[in-house]
Amino acid sequence: ALAGDEAITAIACDTDGADGAPGSDGADVAGAVIGPHTLARASALGLDGEKCLADNDAGSFFQTLGDAVMTGPTRTNVNDFRVILVG
Repeated sequence: ALAGDEAITAIACDTDGADGAPGSDGADVAGAVIGPHTLARASALGLDGEKCLADNDAGSFFQTLGDAVMTGPTRTNVNDFRVILVG
C-alpha cells in the first residue's frame, strides 16, 4: 500500500488528548503522513519497514523519515483521524 499509486498521499492520526504528555509512555507520535515514496525513502535511510511493522514500531520509523505528526498535549479527544488525497 505504501509503494502504490503516485497520486495518493494520506495522513493517519489518533489522539486521546494526552499525546506527548508526561507519563504517556513516550507516546509523542500522534500519527504520520505517508505517500508513494515512503518506502523508497525509508530504504535509502536503511530502515526496514517490514521489521518496524512486525515490532509495532511505527513511531521511530516515521520519526526517522521526518513524517511523524507530533501534536503534544491537545486536551481534545479526537480519536481516529484519516485523510486520503487522491489526485
